[in-house]
Amino acid sequence: MEGIMRSSEKDDVDAMIKGDGPLEGGAAIPTTTTMSATTTSAQILRYTTSFLSETLSQSHLRHHLFTTFLEKLSSSDQTTLKLLKFASETLENSFSTNSSSIRSSSLRLAEELLSKSENPFASFLLSLAYSHCRRPIDASLCLLDVFYADPSFTRVEIAPFLFEELFLVHFLPILEWYNDRRNKILSSLSLNTDYNSDDHSIVSNTTVLSKMSGDQATSLKDLERDYEDLLDENCRNFVGFFKEVLQNRDRGQLIIPPPVVLQKSKRGDKFHHREEKKIAIQKFGSRNGRYNPMWTEGDVSVEFNRNGVKSLSKFPSLIPERVSAKILIDERSSKISETASIHHLEATLESCTYDNLNNYSSSDSEAEQEEKIQKTASFDTRQSQSKKQKQFFLAESSRSPDHLMEDSDNQASGGKSTPPKDFVCPITTHVFYDPVTLETGQTYERKAIQEWIDRGNSTCPITRQKLHGTQLPKTNYVLKRLIASWKEPNPSSDIAKSEAVKPVNENKFKPAIRSASPNSVISQATTDVTMSELRLAITDLCTSEILRESELAVLKIERFWQEANTEMEMQSLLSKPPVINGFVEILFNSVDPRVLGATVLLLSDLGSRDDSVIQTLTRVDSDVECIVALFKKGLLEAVVLIYLLKPSSISLVEMEMVDSLTEILSSIKNTEFPKMFMKPEKASVILLGQILRSSDDASLSESVRTILSTKAIENIIVSLDAEGVEERIAAVGILLRCILEDGKCRNIIAEKAVLTSLLESFMVVNDVKRFEIVHFLSELVKLNRNLNEQILHILKDEGAFSTMHTLLTFLQNALEDQCPIVAGLLLQLDLLEEPRKMSIYREEAIDTLISCLKNSEYPVAQIAAAETVLSLQGRFSYSGKSLARAILLKRAGLDRSYKTFMQKDQRRQQIFDETQETMEEEQAAEWERKVAFVLASHEFGLLFEALAEGLKSRYAELQSVCFMSATWLIYMLSVLPDTGIRGAARVCLLKHFVSIFKSEKNTDDRALSMLALNSFVRDPDGLQDLTVHMKDILKGLRELKKSSVLAFEMLQVFSEEHDNSADLWNHKELAQEDCSINGEVLSIASFRGKIFSGHSDGIIKVWTCKGTLLHLVQEIQEHSKPVTSLVILHSAGKLYSGSLDKTVRVWSIMEEGIHCEQVHETKDHINSLVVSNNIACYIPQGVGIKVHSWNGSSKVLNQNKYVKCLALVQGKLYCGCHDNSIQEIDLVSGTIGNIQTGSKKLLGKAYPIYSLQVQDGLIYSAGPSLDGANVKIWSTSNYNMVGSLPSTLDVREMVVSSELIYLGCKSGIVEVWCKKKQTRVETLQSNPNSKILCMALDNDKDILVI
Repeated sequence: MEGIMRSSEKDDVDAMIKGDGPLEGGAAIPTTTTMSATTTSAQILRYTTSFLSETLSQSHLRHHLFTTFLEKLSSSDQTTLKLLKFASETLENSFSTNSSSIRSSSLRLAEELLSKSENPFASFLLSLAYSHCRRPIDASLCLLDVFYADPSFTRVEIAPFLFEELFLVHFLPILEWYNDRRNKILSSLSLNTDYNSDDHSIVSNTTVLSKMSGDQATSLKDLERDYEDLLDENCRNFVGFFKEVLQNRDRGQLIIPPPVVLQKSKRGDKFHHREEKKIAIQKFGSRNGRYNPMWTEGDVSVEFNRNGVKSLSKFPSLIPERVSAKILIDERSSKISETASIHHLEATLESCTYDNLNNYSSSDSEAEQEEKIQKTASFDTRQSQSKKQKQFFLAESSRSPDHLMEDSDNQASGGKSTPPKDFVCPITTHVFYDPVTLETGQTYERKAIQEWIDRGNSTCPITRQKLHGTQLPKTNYVLKRLIASWKEPNPSSDIAKSEAVKPVNENKFKPAIRSASPNSVISQATTDVTMSELRLAITDLCTSEILRESELAVLKIERFWQEANTEMEMQSLLSKPPVINGFVEILFNSVDPRVLGATVLLLSDLGSRDDSVIQTLTRVDSDVECIVALFKKGLLEAVVLIYLLKPSSISLVEMEMVDSLTEILSSIKNTEFPKMFMKPEKASVILLGQILRSSDDASLSESVRTILSTKAIENIIVSLDAEGVEERIAAVGILLRCILEDGKCRNIIAEKAVLTSLLESFMVVNDVKRFEIVHFLSELVKLNRNLNEQILHILKDEGAFSTMHTLLTFLQNALEDQCPIVAGLLLQLDLLEEPRKMSIYREEAIDTLISCLKNSEYPVAQIAAAETVLSLQGRFSYSGKSLARAILLKRAGLDRSYKTFMQKDQRRQQIFDETQETMEEEQAAEWERKVAFVLASHEFGLLFEALAEGLKSRYAELQSVCFMSATWLIYMLSVLPDTGIRGAARVCLLKHFVSIFKSEKNTDDRALSMLALNSFVRDPDGLQDLTVHMKDILKGLRELKKSSVLAFEMLQVFSEEHDNSADLWNHKELAQEDCSINGEVLSIASFRGKIFSGHSDGIIKVWTCKGTLLHLVQEIQEHSKPVTSLVILHSAGKLYSGSLDKTVRVWSIMEEGIHCEQVHETKDHINSLVVSNNIACYIPQGVGIKVHSWNGSSKVLNQNKYVKCLALVQGKLYCGCHDNSIQEIDLVSGTIGNIQTGSKKLLGKAYPIYSLQVQDGLIYSAGPSLDGANVKIWSTSNYNMVGSLPSTLDVREMVVSSELIYLGCKSGIVEVWCKKKQTRVETLQSNPNSKILCMALDNDKDILVI
């Protein structure tokens, strides 16, 4: 923000100040023109609106402000912080989108979220939202709330321009008060300072402050604090004033501004001002234009004359100057002469025995350093040990990192050339030794700025800008080279390194620093003994040839590290490559678990802080392999180090670490790991996720089985609620692959998973990880309806932000193949409640599904969209597989397929008892109706058009899924109320379903297409459209009627709707064969695609019909006389033949023909034969009926009648006699019931019953027409005649199918009658010169054999 209005700042301030009268030293005394009376609502609105408009128009400015607020709130409650992050992203979405609906919904959501939070950031976001909605009053009020909540932060970091324009014009008395107090402090300092130089000497502010006593420096700091407190308090007072002005803007009421409060914190001294009093002010000297106290060393110079009276070469800034703790000296030091202090401190430094840092200072020669190293090593009785090559490290690392900065201050230079200002640190006032340039553009001495940061400061000392991190950048080598170049021609300005160790001012200030801050440069002396011992331990580690000594050194180093692991010098020493290599040698050689654990801990902690450690370890492949080997052998904490090494996914797979990783996750509760920067279980989850993402199908299946066979999956589920986002996302990846590999585990996950944290992770990960989360959740909800809705409610209601809105935003930017899954989850969340007339979430989700279905360039997205539509049906097995196909097959009447599928889902049956199953089905049915309604109704059936395009695809998988989805939705149209959508569905899909029904060979698919066609049949317009395809449909229905009740019902519907039954049937002669060479064909039968004919010469022939040809398969003669009867016993799959040779033969039916198995001798000629499992009934030459048991016994029934034909059904024998009578004989009891009484011969002529057929509780008899009906229909229950067929032909044979009755006449004609309507459908003409002797239908009743 500091650059927003800086170009106009000087003019703004000058407009407030008018010069009037002389000031001491020649300056002018300006007067104050107060604007309190003229601060109107219009002015307030102008300034606030200008600020907000500029913020809204510049995205980079908004981003900077948002980041500043979030850094300020970084220590706040995490839930609040996440809420504010989401609200800011929602606002950004509304600012950038072109959709008015999305903009309005985003603004409403943001306002709703922010209204629940009370902090400056929330108020600021609300002000932006109101400004965007053109609500300037509300926007201004919210912006003023930001000033009220945190005045200091807001005026410095957020809106300094607004503070100047609105507030600062009222605060001139505060500036006057501050200037007066500050001048008094500086005046007392000048009076106490004696300079003997005749000339004025120019001294920096740091030097001036260094001459202060402790009380004077404290007074200056107190003044600064009081100044800030006064600004804060008056800011809050004037916020109330401005808000009152805005709230009364329409009343014309004059609001009096509050008085300026002048009161020092915690002292009670009040200072009143008079508005007419003139104050002396200069232009505000803030370097960055922010009116905030800060360090200003080097900006303002002070002159002292020989009398000690101070004058200002440049009027001091009205901004208080923050005093560095580095120059706050002990009061005693001011009483000691400068020279004495120098000698005393030099002696102290030279005699200091505890400061080992100075023993290895940079002023020592290389030989001296090596000598000191040897002396240090001798303290531990190791003089006899030979040096290793690694020892060069110690010579380098032993130099003190605490190089003290050279003093180049010109006041002590004594004629030395003055260094350029840019070469001097503004904190130390010395020439740079190790300059670092911060992100703010300011350069400091590394040690000085590090000490500033270590004290807890997070801003730049000069600019006061917030620093984004505490890690300092690399040395500014360009500046360092410039300084070196400058020193060459100015050797007198370069203080020798040996002198730099003991600069006067630095040594003079060291006691104050040591006592002030434990992290200061000089406070390092308290750890020198530890550092000496650490160096000795490092020496042992790197030089000792005795393994035990190296192991003890590791344990000692680990103890030092645990006690003070934040010491930067310690970290620097241990991170050197020779030390890291020493640790690796321990890993290679040691077998002590404690030593190995300590080594891994050290390497892990160091690697987490310094990337160079990891680079050292990864330079040699064997080092990595050693760590992995230790991990697989049981050193489980090594997994943290493996994680830091970041091996590639391929390497992880090749390492075969799955078993060891699952072991960690399975034994968390029983294993105590050392305290490390990362828990081993977290590293295990992350690595395991990386392995599974890169595994091929075979290894993935094996890995998943390993995970599921242990308790590891339960601890992976716990990681969904982990603190770290990386761990959560890794857990999502693992669990998703487990679900896809073995769907049963989703039930365990659903019961134990905590999803709230996962939802919050959605906001901070990239799009790839976001889709992985969505994919996981969409798979997780494939459960029974009860669990499904529980999880959906959690997803919708829990979390700090709106899941639906987040999914909507993600959906608009997702990849094509990701969109269907995201849209499916979003639609399910939207439909949890009763569907509303309008929902932006629902509309966007369904539009996305339709768009993906139509996009033929992305077949993967098309398939995913069709599968998503089908999964919305809402019924799943225990393993998460869709039950849609099984349910639809059941509705199509194929219960067998449904039962087969459900029998495989035994686990589901174990979970649900009958009552639960009923409740589950009710919930599922309600959900199915809800989903089908919104899908079918969207844009008046637009989804059907998309599914029709999918059915045309060349991809079989896409065709199949679109077929299933379309079948389900078409079926649901027959359940839902008709809203006119059926017509659109019929236009799009009718022809496709007819084509599938006609051409599909798979019975299940034909049944599904039949189910869809049935929905069209219920619609008069649909039935009319089907008329064109009627005959093909009927053919298919006849094939399905045995296995499906629905097919039979549809046949009935078609017959009812068509008066002309001839339109329903189409009989066509397929083949004809002349068998006269074998005499007459006396009997015929058909079974399993074969036709059997019995001839008068005793031969039986076996035929097959292929197209329009009859093919003779077999010709066999075992009967010596005509074969009068051929009967198929379907239950046994046998053929029985009866002959006039008084035998009954039993034949087995095989692919290549028939084979005689048994021969039963009878005492009579066999004229007509019927059989069951135990007996055979036949008509002998004389009266009655012979009943022959297969065990050889026989008896005669109905001995008073000459029987012409027989029918055997369910233990009852029906007899058609020569006298036109019909009897029913119970074979168990022997009782006889008369169905039709006989008639006497007329003119000596008999009128026999030529044929009997019994089907569906009805008896069909064919005989001569005595009363105008050749065929009569009787009921088997009460023997009443229920119908007749008025045929005029002489009927000799009859067969009955489920819909038709075929009558074979003496003249060679076959009449076809509709069974239900009892009307003639068709007449078939065979050979005119022949007569019909026998007829038969095949199994499917499709082929008539005459």
